[in-house]
Amino acid sequence: MSDPQIPQSSMSPDLRTLTHVAYGLYALGFLTGGFLGIATLAAVVLMYVKRADTAGTMYAAHFDWLLRTFWWALLWLAISAIATLIFIGWIGLAATVVWVLYRLIKGWLALLEGTAPTPYA
Repeated sequence: MSDPQIPQSSMSPDLRTLTHVAYGLYALGFLTGGFLGIATLAAVVLMYVKRADTAGTMYAAHFDWLLRTFWWALLWLAISAIATLIFIGWIGLAATVVWVLYRLIKGWLALLEGTAPTPYA
């Protein structure tokens, strides 16, 4: 069974660069300021501003991938932060960090291969 191809627009090179910038900002923010670094927040704002431009392209899947990563991680970090009061939240915090790194790496590698992240491929 072959994977469906996601159509790309004539703006693909610009969108490809923009998507690399989004991954780079997200990773930079994660590595320099923790999960809520300024660069990560800039990446989220950038993705919401440019989201309509990616509609119907492979890059929309990457934007959704990163935005879902952000919002789910924010939820799990909040739950884990509360759970640290009973000393089990540290496990959740560590798991969230590993999960975010996994999704950043997996998504960026998919972008380099010219495909959408796994749930969309």
